[in-house]
Amino acid sequence: MSKTRAYISVSLDGYVAGPNETMEEPLGENGERLHDWAVALRSWRELQGMEGGEENASSAVIADDNANVGAEIMGRGKFGPPSRGPWGDDPWLGWWGEDPPFHKPVFVLTHHAREPLSLSDTTFTFVTDGIEAAHDLARAAAGEKDVLIGGGAKTINQFLAAGLLDELDLHVVPIILGGGARLFDGVGPEVKLELARVIDAPGVTHLRYRVTAGR
Repeated sequence: MSKTRAYISVSLDGYVAGPNETMEEPLGENGERLHDWAVALRSWRELQGMEGGEENASSAVIADDNANVGAEIMGRGKFGPPSRGPWGDDPWLGWWGEDPPFHKPVFVLTHHAREPLSLSDTTFTFVTDGIEAAHDLARAAAGEKDVLIGGGAKTINQFLAAGLLDELDLHVVPIILGGGARLFDGVGPEVKLELARVIDAPGVTHLRYRVTAGR
């Protein structure tokens, strides 16, 4: 049975991006450090079309994160640019160049209408009708595969609060960011999580939770 799930790297103090996001630092101050564990891996680098990398306990986690995903939903913050706002006459094409690493339909939550954007084998569809509409579109596109909620924090928080998430994987990195985009803001106590898996790896601890209430 297909699921709606999310995975994201998070600091010990609960942030998935640092403060003061800019074009030069799209994940905010020190935010890139959240992903050092992944960038070092051969499995992650292959997904980005890069060579080299190492193998460790996180390699299987990367493979599992990306298995059986038929569509992705992301917030405007992940698609960018940091300024948000109207698209303008020369609209932003994303952070990933002409060959984005998604290779599946992607649905972008936004307040500003825009025609779909196709780059290589990825089509970005811009959804202005909220998370339920995006979820319906993504489930239809994914078919029997899973829908991935690709972040950032606000988007995952909205799906948790609305009871639309089945599974949440947290990659906990032992750093303190002190501010930025915080996971679980606006998520009430009616949402309950059941720990399903723990994997210790260099520079990160992988926690999987099943969402058992609030759905």
